[in-house]
Amino acid sequence: MLKISFQGAHGANSDMACRAVFDNCETIPCFGFEDAFAAVREGKADLAMIAVENSVAGRVADVHHLLPQGGLHIVGEHYQPIQHHLLAVKGAKLQDIKRVESHVQALAQCRSWLRAHDIQPVIHADTAGAAQDIARRGDKSVAAIASYLAGKMYGLESLATDIADGATNTTRFLILSPNAKETPPDTACITSLVFRVRSVPAALYKALGGFATNGVNITKLESYLVDGSFTAAQFYVDVEGHPEQTGLRLALEELGFFAHEVKILGIYPAHPFRKK
Repeated sequence: MLKISFQGAHGANSDMACRAVFDNCETIPCFGFEDAFAAVREGKADLAMIAVENSVAGRVADVHHLLPQGGLHIVGEHYQPIQHHLLAVKGAKLQDIKRVESHVQALAQCRSWLRAHDIQPVIHADTAGAAQDIARRGDKSVAAIASYLAGKMYGLESLATDIADGATNTTRFLILSPNAKETPPDTACITSLVFRVRSVPAALYKALGGFATNGVNITKLESYLVDGSFTAAQFYVDVEGHPEQTGLRLALEELGFFAHEVKILGIYPAHPFRKK
């Protein structure tokens, strides 16, 4: 049976993403993202399912720092619709809830709803773990934001459903493997990579120029500081295409003239969600 690690407790949205993509798999809960990476490197899991961004709350913190150094390869992506429930112990009512606990991403996705109901958000390590803690404590004034599956697993009642601020709340996950996967060049695919540029005028403009002149579509571009410096920035990029295709091959060659430490993190099939 395929073993897949994820950050969170059983019943988390990452757990549900694993089950949505892989039939008859064993999901391995991990406290942190680093632990989910380590589970694959150490052979405790075959793959990792890692959340990287959400349509409402944006980038998942820390993950992009882990991807270049985590020793794993991106072999797939998955877009998971997220339906958040306000979960509480049996007998509690919505008006009883004064505080809600959940992962920082879930709280951010429900920010406006929580303010409208005057409920104080409290950060927890993960969504399903928060539900588990709420069930154990039995306090009717505290709720958790988590999935319906988590509520069912831990015996909680859903006081409200679909409470995210975005009507189409969706999280993108990356599937990571210890081994790179061969993706045919004629496949509709995504290439993910990181690179660095010197902090000088037009450095990024020149580094990215080859993608424009060779007709390569950049679907994601993010920067973050590295090495504890305000002058050393690393860029994470998702582009459409395969490095063996002429356009992307030439773009990467040009990138090499103006950037350094260019590293391809994965070449993998584009998810059908991208066509919506």
